[in-house]
Amino acid sequence: MALEVVIIGASGHGKVIADIVKKSGDIVLGFLDDAMEQGDEFCGYPVLGKVPDFPKYIEKYSFVIGIGNHTVRERIALELSGKKASFYTAIHPSAQISSVDVTIGEGSVVMANAVINSGARIGRQCIINTAAVVEHDNRISDYVHIAVGAKLAGTVDIGKYSWIGIGATVLNNLDICDRCLVGAGAVVIEHLTKPGTYIGVPAKKIN
Repeated sequence: MALEVVIIGASGHGKVIADIVKKSGDIVLGFLDDAMEQGDEFCGYPVLGKVPDFPKYIEKYSFVIGIGNHTVRERIALELSGKKASFYTAIHPSAQISSVDVTIGEGSVVMANAVINSGARIGRQCIINTAAVVEHDNRISDYVHIAVGAKLAGTVDIGKYSWIGIGATVLNNLDICDRCLVGAGAVVIEHLTKPGTYIGVPAKKIN
C-alpha cells in the first residue's frame, strides 16, 4: 500500500526527495514551508502550510525533512518526534544497498546511484547524496551529510553533524569526529579528532 508523505522544506533538496517518493511508488501529499503560503505550488505539488502546521497531518501521513542544514533538520525532527510523528525514509530505487546487515535510520534520504555496502550503519536524518559510496562496516552518525560523489572506504566512522563534501575521499579505518566539514575533493588520510573545516590533498584543518 502506497504511503502518503508530507515533505518539510520546499527547496532543491525537497524537490529531489519528491522525485524519490514518486519513483518509490508512494505519494507526495505536499510541502510545508515557512517561506511560502498555503495554496502555493512547488514543483507541481501543493504547499499545505507552514512548518508549525505539521500536527494537522500527524494522524494519517508520514514526514520527511527536505532541508540540508543539519541544525534546522535536527530542530524540526525533534519537534516531530515530540508529537510522535512517523518519519519516511526516502531511498531512490537506483540506490545499491546491500542485503547483508545494513541499517538506515528513520528520516534519512538515500539518493540516486548511491552505494551502501554490507555492515554499514546509517543514523537518523542523514543524507547520502547522489552517487555517494558508503563502504562496508561504516558507522554514519545522526544528521550527517555525505555529499554527491563522496567515497568512504571500509570501516570509516563519521561523527554527528559532519558533512563530507562533493567528491571527497576518506581512506579506510579512519574516524572523523563530530562537526567536521570535509571540503570538496579533499582526501582524508588520518583520523580527524577536532571539529572544523578540512580541505586539500591530504586534508588539513583550516580553522
